[in-house]
Amino acid sequence: MTGVADHTRADAEEWDVAAIAAGLSAAREDWRAEHRPGVCATIRFPSRRRLELILSDLSGALFPLRLGPSSVQADTEARYVEQALDRALSALRDQVQLEIVARCTTSEAEARGEAGRIVTAFAQELPAIRRLLDSDIEAAYAGDPAARSVDEVLICYPGVQAVIPYRLAHSLYRHGAPLVARVIAEIAHSQTGIDIHPGARIGRSFFIDHGNGVVIGETAIVGDRVRIYQAVTLGARSFPTETDGTLTKGVPRHPIVEDDVVIYAGATILGRVTVGTGAVIGGNVWLTESVPPGSVIHQAFAERARGDASALPRGNVIEEADPEAPRGLI
Repeated sequence: MTGVADHTRADAEEWDVAAIAAGLSAAREDWRAEHRPGVCATIRFPSRRRLELILSDLSGALFPLRLGPSSVQADTEARYVEQALDRALSALRDQVQLEIVARCTTSEAEARGEAGRIVTAFAQELPAIRRLLDSDIEAAYAGDPAARSVDEVLICYPGVQAVIPYRLAHSLYRHGAPLVARVIAEIAHSQTGIDIHPGARIGRSFFIDHGNGVVIGETAIVGDRVRIYQAVTLGARSFPTETDGTLTKGVPRHPIVEDDVVIYAGATILGRVTVGTGAVIGGNVWLTESVPPGSVIHQAFAERARGDASALPRGNVIEEADPEAPRGLI
C-alpha cells in the first residue's frame, strides 16, 4: 500500500494537480462572471441521471406489464402504478423546481409552487398520453409486416422507445419546463439514435420504422398517421439572426407534414415548407419547397409526379400486417 501511495504522490507532483485545479477554477469564475453573475453562478440544474430514473418510472406506469419491473403481475399492476407515479411525480417536481430556480426570476417558494402546478398539469395528461401512445403502437404494428404483436412493437422497436419519452417531454415543454423536457428527449436520443425535439407537434398514429438518424426539429408540425423511415430529417433551412448577430430563437423554421404522409429513408426536408396530405416522399429526396397533397416525389429523376405509391420502386411499397395475426396485450 505504501508503494501505491508513493506512486500517486509522485504522479501528482509530476503534473501539478493543484495548479491545474486553480486554472480550472479561474476558467469557471470567468465564465460565471460573464454569463451568470451573482447568485445565479452556483445554482444547481436538473440532473440527467435523476431524470433517467423518473423516465423509467413513468414508462412503467404507462405500460406496467411490459415496461415495469418483471415482478409486476396482473394482480399487483394497479398498486405498482400508484407507487411508480407517486415516486416519479414527486421527483419530477423537484427537477422542475431546479429548472425554475435556475432562471433566477423567482424565489425558492415561488419556484416550488410553479413546479407543483406544472407537474400537476402534466400528471393529468398521462391517461391521454397513454391513449396517444396506443395509437402510435397500433400504427407500428399495422405498418410493419415483420411485427408479430403489439407487445413486440412496444418492447423492441426503437421508434416507439423514442416516441414514449417524446410524448412525455412534449407535455412538460408545453406546460413550462423546457429544460427538463429537453433532457428527457436527449436521453431517448442517446438510447435510440432518434432526435425529436420536445417542442415539435406530432399527431396520432405516428410510426418511425427502423429509426436511426431521424431528426425532427423544434417547430416541426406532423399530422396524423404519418410514417417515416430511418435517416429522415425535418430540419431548418436557414436561421434568422438578431441585430447583434445571435440566432433568433423560437421562430417557425421546420416543415409542416400533413396527415397520411409517408417519408422514405434518407429524405431531407428543410425549412417552413408544407408536405401536403397523402404525399409520398421517396428515399434520399432533398426537399426545400412545398409539396401539394397527393404528390409522389422521386429522387432518381428529381421529378414531381401525381398518383399513388405504386409510382415508387416496388421494394419501397408498404405491406400491411395480417389483421388476423395475434396482437398481444399492452
